[in-house]
Amino acid sequence: MTATKTFVMGHPVAAYFVLTFLISWGGILTVLGPGAFTGATASTEGLLPLVYLAMFAGPSVAGILMTGLVDGKAGFHDLRSRLLRWRVDVRWYVVALLTAPLVMTAVLLPLSLRSTGFLPSVFASDDKVSLLVIGLAAGLMTGFFEELGWTGFVIPRLRLRYGVPTTGLIVGLLWGAWHFPLFSSGDLSGVLPLALFLPVQLFSFLPAYRVLMVWVYDRTGSLLVAMLMHVSLTASTLILQPIDVAGMRALTYDLVLAAALWLLIAALAMANGRQLSRQLLRPRVA
Repeated sequence: MTATKTFVMGHPVAAYFVLTFLISWGGILTVLGPGAFTGATASTEGLLPLVYLAMFAGPSVAGILMTGLVDGKAGFHDLRSRLLRWRVDVRWYVVALLTAPLVMTAVLLPLSLRSTGFLPSVFASDDKVSLLVIGLAAGLMTGFFEELGWTGFVIPRLRLRYGVPTTGLIVGLLWGAWHFPLFSSGDLSGVLPLALFLPVQLFSFLPAYRVLMVWVYDRTGSLLVAMLMHVSLTASTLILQPIDVAGMRALTYDLVLAAALWLLIAALAMANGRQLSRQLLRPRVA
């Protein structure tokens, strides 16, 4: 057994994260060059499909490869079983699909009373249908491909050792860091320094939302429901994003959204006896 295989088999979670970043960031580096990580790239609009393809390939390819390497056929059978697990209580579909748009709307509408720049894009768009279609299409792609890895492989294994909040934080923080190339150019308005803008973009609301995703998965065991919850986040972000998302408005929105999500998590914990975690979800693999 080679040293690499020994590491993979002994540390599957760490190996998954390393592989995910290598595939995604390596792909983007190939497409855009070193400027992708310094914000110094020229116009890349024509290369965006390749950039997003590289991003999606990271968690999905890593998840599938690691499932095969670590668990073999039994792992693929379990992955398929969780993907097709749709017979769950309807309330979990409601939670998965409505958490993001409801919390975002609850945050944006009061903020819009201070400044019209916080109005959701869908309110001001002249072509609402196109915005909805683009948002849903992007959501379906990100939700399916990303969750093949995040929830398909790594979350069930972390839950064997940690509770829902810790699992959500670990994956949420690395999930945020994984998005780095998409935000490395910094604040488009040029007002905020990168050292302030980047951490807020990557680590404000994403870890909180991931904790909620892990909580829903913990209750359902359904990879499909986790994918739908991710679909809802991406679609809602594109459809409901403020009409002016630069500078201090972007910073304010992200921080208030994060605070609202953490308050929701605290409320759920209190309603469940200060405990978000339930039984361990042990993968049914050999």
